[in-house]
Amino acid sequence: MTQSATANLLLPALVVALGISGAGYFVSQTLYNSRVAINTADVKGLAERRVEADRAYWQVQYRVTGSNRNAMAELYRRSQQDRERVIALLKESGFDEGEVTPGVVDFDRLEFRNNSQELVEEKFVLTGTIEVETDNVHQVSSARARLNELIAVGVDIQNNQPAYHFTKLNEIKPAMLKEATTNARLAANEFAANAGVQVGGIRDARQGGFIIRDVGESYSDTVKIEKDVRVVTTITFYLTD
Repeated sequence: MTQSATANLLLPALVVALGISGAGYFVSQTLYNSRVAINTADVKGLAERRVEADRAYWQVQYRVTGSNRNAMAELYRRSQQDRERVIALLKESGFDEGEVTPGVVDFDRLEFRNNSQELVEEKFVLTGTIEVETDNVHQVSSARARLNELIAVGVDIQNNQPAYHFTKLNEIKPAMLKEATTNARLAANEFAANAGVQVGGIRDARQGGFIIRDVGESYSDTVKIEKDVRVVTTITFYLTD
């Protein structure tokens, strides 16, 4: 057999050999990837905290009504008087000047007509707003109760529901995430013990959002001072024999 013929036979054999070698690599790599995927466990870790709101927002409205357009100056004087009464009571309740902010006074004209659409009466209403923003969240409820004293002397007040907020989430996030991760590993260890394997390192970790809810409530988060903070992490652990 000539040298040229030998070379012609060796070339196809070399290609076949390389193909088999390459196929073996990809098969073994696929088996390795499959083994890694199988030997993992996805578990969830939960962490919860009971906290108290540290900021309250509260709005009080006062209203005066008159029926004489020519007496608007008197109506405004009464509105100013009621505003000072509300502010004085709030300060007596423990709030300082920086926590109490008077707002604008809104004007409304109300018309009352008969069946023939003839004007039979009109009223003029001035509505003022006072906002309270405070860190003394427990002080708000007692101040709200004291507003009844003004109602007793004829002040028309709308005592709105305060909104209580927890603003220090960043201070407890690291500890809660650590706790959630620890709880996830405990769950993985229990799973691994039942399966006869051991838990290795973390392959992947996904953090859920922090949820703040009023204690005992499923949806509200501003009505109560006491709140529950909750976070769930999903962690994939490697499992070893």
